Amino acid sequence: MTDRRAHEGDTAAWLAGFVRDIPDFPQPGVAFKDITPLLRDPEAFGAAVDALAAPFQNRGVELVAGIEARGLMLAAPVAHVLGAGFVPMRKIGKLPHTTRSQAYALEYGTDHIEVHEDAIAPGQRVLVVDDVIATGGTAAAAAELVEGLGGELVSLVFLVKLAFLGGVERLGGRPHVSVITYGPGDGG
Repeated sequence: MTDRRAHEGDTAAWLAGFVRDIPDFPQPGVAFKDITPLLRDPEAFGAAVDALAAPFQNRGVELVAGIEARGLMLAAPVAHVLGAGFVPMRKIGKLPHTTRSQAYALEYGTDHIEVHEDAIAPGQRVLVVDDVIATGGTAAAAAELVEGLGGELVSLVFLVKLAFLGGVERLGGRPHVSVITYGPGDGG
């Protein structure tokens, strides 16, 4: 366990120290940003949840949607901190009730995420949480699901933004916040 108090002035930089690069994962040439050391440390995990939730205190968030897989681990405690409900957005075929699906492009094909059709009521204020925004396809698909169900997208929030991959451009001007940003010179 670490002592967060020594790093209160720059929480993002302190949290970035818990993110490790895994070279050539999931394929050669990719440096995967692994947040599991951050999740393992109770102080860092708590600080990350607080940093994700802080910009949205008193913003009327009614639901927090988490994107599979690691976004789910962050979104549930963010929902608790904000006093909001939690909505899982999962890979296709993982939810048991009637769902709505949204396709998104990957570097090597397409994939889908889905949500229960009754998870978001028209007009509900929704915050979408994910661990990383890279190329932006999954985040854009999640926003489209929220909007397609009539929800009001408050914002998207990410623990890590890989700015050098340009994913925020795929969000179509939707509001977004990130805690840690890796830019072109940060070894991405």
